[in-house]
Amino acid sequence: MERKILLNPGPATTTDTVKMAQVVPDICPREEEFGDVMREVAQGLLKIVHADAKAFSCVLFCGSGTLNMDVCLNSLLPAQKKVLVVNNGAYSARAVDICRAYGLPYIDIRSSVEDVPDLKVVERALADDPDIALVYTTHHETGTGVLNPIREIGALAHAHGAAFVVDTTSTYAMLPFSMEEANIDFCMASAQKGIQAMTGLSFVIGRTSLIEASKDYPVRSYYCNLYQQYAYFEKTGQMQFTPPVQTIYAAKQALAEYFAEGEAAKATRHARVAQAIHRGLAALGLKEAIRPEIQSGLVVSVLYPADEHWDFDRVHDYCYAHGFTIYPGKMQEKGTFRLCALGAIDEADIEKFFRVLREALVELGMVLPKN
Repeated sequence: MERKILLNPGPATTTDTVKMAQVVPDICPREEEFGDVMREVAQGLLKIVHADAKAFSCVLFCGSGTLNMDVCLNSLLPAQKKVLVVNNGAYSARAVDICRAYGLPYIDIRSSVEDVPDLKVVERALADDPDIALVYTTHHETGTGVLNPIREIGALAHAHGAAFVVDTTSTYAMLPFSMEEANIDFCMASAQKGIQAMTGLSFVIGRTSLIEASKDYPVRSYYCNLYQQYAYFEKTGQMQFTPPVQTIYAAKQALAEYFAEGEAAKATRHARVAQAIHRGLAALGLKEAIRPEIQSGLVVSVLYPADEHWDFDRVHDYCYAHGFTIYPGKMQEKGTFRLCALGAIDEADIEKFFRVLREALVELGMVLPKN
């Protein structure tokens, strides 16, 4: 199968064995056999974040990563309470949009997309409003590459009696973390990113006691209700609504490959890819938008060069024709594009990409540093 290298922030490059795992005999998803497959996948997903199955549950959904955000925000807020959104990027801003859509009371602590949140501001907001029951943020703002201090934010949330929900879509299975050590009550991700599987399966991992407590909260969504999905699976071994069958088989294979590679080795590979991206940009004289010490090591935001010949669309199209996909940035006031260290790729793929990128820039007539 022709190999395409995706340097966009997801879906990620997959192995042929994960692709082919979708080719299975047709099965009714209500069969007990398929329920066993979903249970195995859920157990593997818990293991990745070192979550004790006695204290945490993994709830599977059919949908993209944004569905998880919807599920957590609408399901986990008690009546008459507020959400505190620690917002320094496009994906936390999306959480604010979800709160607005449901009419949820919220406080939006908005800060620069180019920096980490100010913990003193977070602490002050929590101290000033005892009605805050849910603190929400994004671990890794994929639009910029900023990595947020979730352990510290979680400690503040817990000190003020609030649950802590983290969007880990772009760190799960890439940057190792433990639910307990990171002070996370709920995290979320989708299959097409860290585990290097296929789009269509998403999941929420959370404290079982808090999921069960949420059954008494207002039901704000028919499809995206965390407790109802959890309880239905516990009772029947099935998703409440039709699951993405073939995608789940791909996830099962991707998990087998994750554990075969190993947590540390996989994290090292992603770091190796990121370093190759940094080197390649420096060699071309391209500048990064985010200072190194707060970057995730998974996404690099690259500033558009100050060259009259620069044309992102033409560069994208040239790279795409040669097997590489690059992606626009999300820094509204600055022209940027993103290069991501996700998926089943390694250092050699990045070195090949930069040869192609250099060719694209030469074709545009840009002035480049001499090798």
